[in-house]
Amino acid sequence: MIKLIETVNNAVNSFVWGIPMLVLLVGTGILMTCLTKVFQLSHIGHWFKNTLGSIFTDKHIVQHTGKEDKSISQFQSLCTALAATIGTGNIVGVATALISGGPGAIFWMWIVAFFGMMTNYSENVLGIFYRRKNEKGEWSGGAMYYLRDGLGSKKNMKQVGAVLAVLFSCFCLLASFGIGNMSQINSIAINMNTAFHVPQLAVGIVLMLLAALVILGGIKRIASVTEKLVPFMAIAYILGALSICIINFEHVGPAFACIFKGAFHLKAVGGGLVGSGIKLALTWGMKRGVFSNEAGLGSSVMVHSSSNVKEPVRQGMWGIFEVFADTMVVCTLTALAVLTSGLVDLNTGAVVSSSPDSALVGEAFSTVFGAVGPMFIAIAILLFAFSTVLGWSHYGSKAFEYLFGTKAIVVYRVIFIAIIVVAAVMKLDLAWSLSDTFNGLMAIPNLIGVLTLSPVVYKITKNYVDRRIKGNNVKPMLSAFPDIQKMQEQDLTESD
Repeated sequence: MIKLIETVNNAVNSFVWGIPMLVLLVGTGILMTCLTKVFQLSHIGHWFKNTLGSIFTDKHIVQHTGKEDKSISQFQSLCTALAATIGTGNIVGVATALISGGPGAIFWMWIVAFFGMMTNYSENVLGIFYRRKNEKGEWSGGAMYYLRDGLGSKKNMKQVGAVLAVLFSCFCLLASFGIGNMSQINSIAINMNTAFHVPQLAVGIVLMLLAALVILGGIKRIASVTEKLVPFMAIAYILGALSICIINFEHVGPAFACIFKGAFHLKAVGGGLVGSGIKLALTWGMKRGVFSNEAGLGSSVMVHSSSNVKEPVRQGMWGIFEVFADTMVVCTLTALAVLTSGLVDLNTGAVVSSSPDSALVGEAFSTVFGAVGPMFIAIAILLFAFSTVLGWSHYGSKAFEYLFGTKAIVVYRVIFIAIIVVAAVMKLDLAWSLSDTFNGLMAIPNLIGVLTLSPVVYKITKNYVDRRIKGNNVKPMLSAFPDIQKMQEQDLTESD
């Protein structure tokens, strides 16, 4: 049975992650970058001030909503989104890219991230603009809603929008069990077994119980946990990786040179002929980049849409920061920690270590921290991956809600929690391969929606820039629905 699943998955994976898919992913980011006049660079000061800067200057960004308010704060939405994106992709995924695609893969991760910033931005803008409240009073937004209500509102596109919304929700459900559960839990179990000799089954049982305590409490409990967990784990990991780079400072320059050379060199990793090296670097860099920051999947928009924000562009800017923090900061530091530690020949780009993907970063840390290094990475993967599981449980819940209604969500959550034990003892290669397949399938309907509704993103962005940056007196574009537009306008006036 497992062999059959592997065969079918490999065939689908090859189709989904072919050149057309990679072109679609990066092409969408390029289009949105052009339409917004390179917003991620031209307004870099503005979005930094209104994301990272606002955490320290605006109490409303971090202030919790009341018990009766089913939304979460902007900071909680960011932390939950980062919890889902900063995971094993930042550690194991980067190591996989280095081993399979060579150092040049990191360059292509950066390219995907640069343009992915505006893909993620666009998803969040559309998510806020087309979101609705469910019968529990919670905000419900995501690709399924802007496909149904945005794309579906165009002439002769109602059925197309509805079908794509259902397909996205189905793929999201599958992805939540792949990228959001199996690969994360499996990485935790293997690393805890390697570092501390804890049986993988025991790890699975403990994680299942912990996940149940949080996930069954819904989005507000998930957000409450992630807003404490994410800053701690991210800062600790960044400091650890930075320490390696500082100690091995003389290798930082050659490491960057190796990355750029590997991205365009006409030799394969470790030798070989023709352009297979470029193809490997390009493919693995893009696959691992998308797995890491999830721009283009339409995943994080589901938690960003739960925010108490009024302006679609404000939440879009959090999307830019999310990709920046995930790939440009955390993934880059992971790559530099490995490249400067002596585990990679910086002349050829060949990995000289025999460690498997999941242990390569641990070995890099051991070159500086000794036996504590692998233990630190095992704990980092535990925190990163478990927080990813919490974030993705919400994504799967929203997809399940769209398909079967709010009352059925508990069924999904119970199944999601139960699978954790199975994931702890399954084959790692299959878990990662399934995750790649589900990611690609999920991205297709979402990117169709983003591309089709790109004029809407352009208008909302221009409206925001005219009002907030240029100071023109124009009516804000806050929602596609008149009743919500009116309510948000009133709230925005009061808050201003």
